[in-house]
Amino acid sequence: MLSMNLYHFLKLNKFQGFSLSLIRRFAIQILQALAVLQRNNIIHCDLKPENILLKQSNRSAVKVIDFGSSCFGDRKIYTYIQSRYYRAPEIILGVNYSNLIDMWSFACILIELFTGQPIFPGENETQQLLCIVEYLGLPPGNVLLKSTRKKVFFDHENRLKVVADSKGRVKKPSSKSIAERLRGAEPGFISLVENCLMWEPTCRLTPQQALMSDWIQDSRKT
Repeated sequence: MLSMNLYHFLKLNKFQGFSLSLIRRFAIQILQALAVLQRNNIIHCDLKPENILLKQSNRSAVKVIDFGSSCFGDRKIYTYIQSRYYRAPEIILGVNYSNLIDMWSFACILIELFTGQPIFPGENETQQLLCIVEYLGLPPGNVLLKSTRKKVFFDHENRLKVVADSKGRVKKPSSKSIAERLRGAEPGFISLVENCLMWEPTCRLTPQQALMSDWIQDSRKT
């Protein structure tokens, strides 16, 4: 009934990434979908490029699909959800979650649409957390206090367990920046992404706040 998903669209473009004007059109529609879900207290739980489909191959209209893992905010079914590259840190750390995990995934998708590659390509859950730490630094103490899986990733003194990946590479906290990864992008786009990729979920933008962000609103005025 629909056309290709955004991952296949990226693949068709040889993973070169898309223009910010096209990404903006996608972003507005995804945020509108997430705003509807939030109003109805629904968490998608698996937002990723494969679950966002073009309505037609030659148009920029999209639809969010696959609610097989979704739940109501007050009736959560699973504790371990989301595809790994788009998984919010509270899921990895075993912290109570809300629909703001979808905003984390949303930001990861925007970066991938711009660069052509996922920003947090962890080969397992340990490497996934280390990928996040590489860009965002160590999680704040209040997040660790709520973690039920802290011992998997931190020692008894709350020191991060650093493990090399399969290629022998070691990721260091705060050794990379989102702004550098998005070099050449408009400041408003970088700001939108950074304000969705926050350790503390309550500090992330909601769908409604993101729709009111300068980068989205400037386009509408234009």
